[in-house]
Amino acid sequence: MTNTLENHIEELRAEFRNADPAERAQIEAELEQARAELAALIAAEDAEPPH
Repeated sequence: MTNTLENHIEELRAEFRNADPAERAQIEAELEQARAELAALIAAEDAEPPH
């Protein structure tokens, strides 16, 4: 799941670089959301006890 989010973040970064100023705010919001989801997933994985 983290790989999927990491790929999504990279795609959003590429979109952001090529976006016009009107689109950048929306893309930035999507980036923030994806980064927060990734951080939450990583934290949850780190909190799981080893099997």
